[in-house]
Amino acid sequence: MRVAALQITSSDDPAENLETVRHMMRRAVDDGAQVIATPEVTNCLSASRDHQRAVLQREGDDPTLAGLRDTAAALGVHLLIGSLALATDDADGRFANRSFLIGPDGAIVARYDKIHMFDVDLNGSQIRESDGYRPGDRAVLADTALGRLGLTICYDLRFPHLFRDLARAGAQVIFVPSAFHPVTGAAHWHVLLRARAIETGAFIVAPAQTGTHAARAGKARTSYGHSLIISPWGEILGDQGTEPGILSLDLKLAEVETSRRRIPALLHDRDYESPN
Repeated sequence: MRVAALQITSSDDPAENLETVRHMMRRAVDDGAQVIATPEVTNCLSASRDHQRAVLQREGDDPTLAGLRDTAAALGVHLLIGSLALATDDADGRFANRSFLIGPDGAIVARYDKIHMFDVDLNGSQIRESDGYRPGDRAVLADTALGRLGLTICYDLRFPHLFRDLARAGAQVIFVPSAFHPVTGAAHWHVLLRARAIETGAFIVAPAQTGTHAARAGKARTSYGHSLIISPWGEILGDQGTEPGILSLDLKLAEVETSRRRIPALLHDRDYESPN
């Protein structure tokens, strides 16, 4: 399986971001990619709730989803849209942070709503993702002709039980599309992704947002970058650094079973009493 992780710097203009991704998809396919993965909030990265309410669409009306489905079909490639920020019909007005796995015919194979919300107090700044986004409540694994693929998004990375559940259900590749904060990225990104690969014996593919995101409204955000592809043994096979670009590698899925045989920890769970 040849996979391409796209590292981009999404602005708060969905139309602009769509054209960037479509161009990069064509380049990735020219390089032999069979699966292409984009980062979290591919369509619109914005810190302004007012701007999001003005530009975000529901799934059935979203032009980024429609455009990327068309491009995947035209190129005959699997596409993991890391996530789209989407309007919902929720009474509280919160958005969805939703991944889509698109088949080479352009059909939606799987959807995954980010489960864990990034609600933190970081360097004196409060970040409350749950104020704007409603959490999902279901883990998602997709069977494809290329392999079994597990879906997560960004902050999910800090919850190893989700990754373990995906691996025990058969995931060979787990995607971690992200827009990681620069502070926590520098401290934790590489080590957490390597840990999730080692614990699960799965390939980890983590396409990331990078740099300072142009904003027509609200404060401009920055993201850590460093899209990574990691082996089931925990080796970093590729690191895109901080520049936008395409990280492409061939994954030998037989290595998943080899790693899990060498250390069969997924078979060694035991019941135990929790501490008081």
